Amino acid sequence: MKKPSLTPLAQSLPASVPFVGPETQERQMGRPFVARLGANESTFGPSPKAIAAMQKAASEVWMYGDPESHDLRHALAAHHGIAPETIMVGEGIDGLLGLVVRLYVGEGDAVVTSDGAYPTFNYHVAGFGGMLHKVPYKGDLEDPDALIAKADEVGAKLIYFANPDNPMGSWHSAEVVQDMIDRLPEGCLLILDEAYVDLAPEGTAPALDTSTQNVLRMRTFSKAHGMAGARVGYAIGHPEVISGFHKVRNHFGMSRIGQDGALAALADTAWLEHIQATVAASRDRIGEIARANGLTPLPSATNFVTIDCGHDGGFARAVLSNLVAAGIFVRMPFVAPQDRCIRVSCGTNEQISAFEKALPAALAAAHENLK
Repeated sequence: MKKPSLTPLAQSLPASVPFVGPETQERQMGRPFVARLGANESTFGPSPKAIAAMQKAASEVWMYGDPESHDLRHALAAHHGIAPETIMVGEGIDGLLGLVVRLYVGEGDAVVTSDGAYPTFNYHVAGFGGMLHKVPYKGDLEDPDALIAKADEVGAKLIYFANPDNPMGSWHSAEVVQDMIDRLPEGCLLILDEAYVDLAPEGTAPALDTSTQNVLRMRTFSKAHGMAGARVGYAIGHPEVISGFHKVRNHFGMSRIGQDGALAALADTAWLEHIQATVAASRDRIGEIARANGLTPLPSATNFVTIDCGHDGGFARAVLSNLVAAGIFVRMPFVAPQDRCIRVSCGTNEQISAFEKALPAALAAAHENLK
């Protein structure tokens, strides 16, 4: 018997994923990586209190998680000084992005992003038939003016903008972001991805204002809180915008383990401060290693450092391939001219030492290919 046909839209899409996971690469190589420095995870791990909370919750995992994430939403509301109804908890920012696109983007609807920005958002837009319009980076920063102008030109439903940015690690001040918010076209929703904001300098994030209906801010426990595998993120916005999630979300998508771990992580401010200092030290060391090898580290407000390899994308891909062959998992931007760089996540001293040891040979082999 034949199966039913895919929808025309699904039939038109490639069977692909935005990122090839390190586990896939390890299976292909037949060995594990020596240093896992490509996925912007916190190799320093979560708060010990969060680990203890998740271990306790594991014994209760026979129960579904609270479908309202009530305790976590109320704790986040108190933490940020906003109302609980302005917060939606979801399966990481990736899951929330998919829900937002599903809610607002129909086939052919215009969506604006930066060329080379976070590809998972683009994946969701393609999956719901939206029409992506991209603007280039300005230098190594996303360009708010160009994003606003393009959204106005095409009548965009959504703008995706990350601050701090992945993959470059760059950031704009709160004043620049607020000016962008103030100039949004009518009927356009800004998705402000602030996944790395806990690691950014003071003055990066504008004040939270949940009275406006055209901004949706995304936060996560994956980065500074070190819980990427638990899949806990949240959106902050106007109550009417947040209520829209209830129309399409997976009400039992949040595990009991993840909710309890996030609650404990949020309360452990001392651990967050420790991680912020540890990440800053790791960024400095990665920068020193880059400069010692004749490369240029870019300023970063994240838990990774983007390193300018000094040539084109082909050279940077050769450096990356050589590092991967040496057991060092790193990634790089996809789009020129940012693809002249590789991107190295912060890591433990042992992991960064492994990167330091492998980099000279990786560069030498890449230079040989230039001859």
